[in-house]
Amino acid sequence: MSETDPIELSGERLEHSTVPRPLHGGNLAWASALANCLPGAILDFSASINPLGLPASAIAAMQTHLSALCAYPDPSYFKLRSALGQFHHISPDWILPGNGSAELLTWAGRELAELDAVIVPTPAFGDYYRALQAFQATIVPCPLSLTPEQTWVSNEFAVTPTQRIGLLLNNPHNPTGIVQSPAALLPLLNQFGLVVVDEAFMDFLLPEQQQSLIEYVLDYPNLVVLRSLTKFYSLPGLRLGYAIAHPDRLRRWQQWRDPWSVNTLAAVVGETVVQDIAFQQQTWDWLIPARDQLWQGLAALPGLHPYPSAANFLLVRSQHSVIDLQTQLLQRHQILIRDCLSFPELGDHFFRVAVRTLSENQRLLVGLAEVLVNNNVASSDQTD
Repeated sequence: MSETDPIELSGERLEHSTVPRPLHGGNLAWASALANCLPGAILDFSASINPLGLPASAIAAMQTHLSALCAYPDPSYFKLRSALGQFHHISPDWILPGNGSAELLTWAGRELAELDAVIVPTPAFGDYYRALQAFQATIVPCPLSLTPEQTWVSNEFAVTPTQRIGLLLNNPHNPTGIVQSPAALLPLLNQFGLVVVDEAFMDFLLPEQQQSLIEYVLDYPNLVVLRSLTKFYSLPGLRLGYAIAHPDRLRRWQQWRDPWSVNTLAAVVGETVVQDIAFQQQTWDWLIPARDQLWQGLAALPGLHPYPSAANFLLVRSQHSVIDLQTQLLQRHQILIRDCLSFPELGDHFFRVAVRTLSENQRLLVGLAEVLVNNNVASSDQTD
């Protein structure tokens, strides 16, 4: 199977044609074409979404506000910003909702591109390159260790402090799941002209373990924090995220974008779910034992080395070709794992898996064991 294995629409199923291998997780159309099944039959470990599904509070909020679709959303999103402000104990003026954090990453990319260069710790989420390249930014990759002992201190990036260099990073880091403390990151705010920190997975950590920089935004006008609601609350199809930054910066971003980036249902769901304490606690109660179970199960399989993670996903190094593993898992078990081909530093001997329910995790482990132990992977397997 090549990196451009394609698909086309054919009735209810998709067959191979000219659509390239997906750069993101969650492409069930591509996976179902390879597995020769309907998309709904795929067990998806490629997208790091809360497997508990939509909160009941979100469903109720959408049902209650269906009639509001007949009117335009409030372009200021005052209620949503107020709910988010109360959640983070910050003024709503410092919050800008967006059509997923991906939209806000675009405007962060525009600002970063105005600088002489942008440092991006790698391996990095592929959408960072999309946002930066859209505005012809000069990108300087900075390779990071894959071990938790790695800390991002100022001299790690070998840059003389300047207002003309930007930094774009995520915390917890994707795809490793390593989380950095504010003590490790704060020195960077004195070194770079603009620092954008993507905290899309931060809410999966227990409240007392979270390492957010949100509280420092008030003291550092060159700091932008991006957050996502779609992963923790299982809303990827609804699209909702937000930026926390100085109001002057957010007003500039608002002028650049469409006037109604967030739809009415997304806005009301955002107002609701951040107040859903029961769902938040249910998610934390699920994640820790499920992640431990998955890590231990992967570590016990021959040729696999999972890395410790603070998030809801695990990076795994494989002695075997991940493309072969991915193919056989799809064709034999209808399970999709996330290959790491979009992370050039990792390539075909790393994959990432989301943490799912205990029973779903076990299904993955059984499938991987069948593929690995029974020597169903390609004969070209290599050793580390």
